[in-house]
Amino acid sequence: QVQVVESGGGLVQAGGSLRLSCAASGRSLDYYAIGWFRQVSGKGREGVGCITRGDGRGDRNTYYADFVKGRFTISRDSAKNTVYLHMNSLKPNDTGVYLCAADSRLLGCDVARTTFYDYWGQGTQVTVSS
Repeated sequence: QVQVVESGGGLVQAGGSLRLSCAASGRSLDYYAIGWFRQVSGKGREGVGCITRGDGRGDRNTYYADFVKGRFTISRDSAKNTVYLHMNSLKPNDTGVYLCAADSRLLGCDVARTTFYDYWGQGTQVTVSS
């Protein structure tokens, strides 16, 4: 099984950028779809985006929640066994704990639900100031 750990969070001013990393160990991350979720104060866990399997069995695509389209980008670096979440034009309401999760079952990926994600990191804090 795989283990994932998030990093790269921090404090940034509105309009700034951050790059979060989801680093895996125990197994190649190419065998998993990776979802990014966030826990925002006062709300439940919500989907940010996802990237499909990197082993050629999926549709080789990324999917995003509407509220981050045009600002966030997910990419995969198989050589480093890492998936990245590039966040641009950050807003104060983007503040929260960001988590990555791995799914070995879907050939695509699910940006809206957590159902198929079995392996979760502990999260990294992102704080956007005004």
